[in-house]
Amino acid sequence: MKKEIQVLDYANDIMKAVQSGVLLTTKAEEKVNSMTISWGTLGIEWGKLIFTVFVRENRFTKQQLDKNPEFTINVPFGDFDKKILGVCGTKSGHTVDKAKELNLTLEEPAVISVPAIKELPLTLECKIVYRQKQEAKEITEENNKRFYPQDVDSTFHGANRDYHTAYYGEIVSAYIIE
Repeated sequence: MKKEIQVLDYANDIMKAVQSGVLLTTKAEEKVNSMTISWGTLGIEWGKLIFTVFVRENRFTKQQLDKNPEFTINVPFGDFDKKILGVCGTKSGHTVDKAKELNLTLEEPAVISVPAIKELPLTLECKIVYRQKQEAKEITEENNKRFYPQDVDSTFHGANRDYHTAYYGEIVSAYIIE
């Protein structure tokens, strides 16, 4: 069962969870993939509630988002197995079916094609309304050095040489799975 929520009533819970990690879930060509993120913003643009995610260029999740412009944000609410965030933050959807490995319960979405995850029950269903690749020259020198070191090979896990694309997702449904 899904209990519909007003997103702004849960804004503090959502943003606190982002700091320690939430899941960004995608689905393309019948493949569901979840990636742990700790960068994200909640706000209003064009008179719409928006959740913006930032995905590095070399990530499998970016390929998924470019094929299907929908995603869910899956937020821990109450007790949960922290291993979920660990596995989804260290393994690639290129090679691992993380939902299967973690035995996650995929819940039918309300509006979009991407499922929710019962184990992280506060769910935002989002449709991408804008995307933009970051421009290196527009990032401060301090942030460039810290978050995008160019002396690190971008092919290994945890690589952080590549820049991000910002995906602005209009929140079209929000609920807590009970």
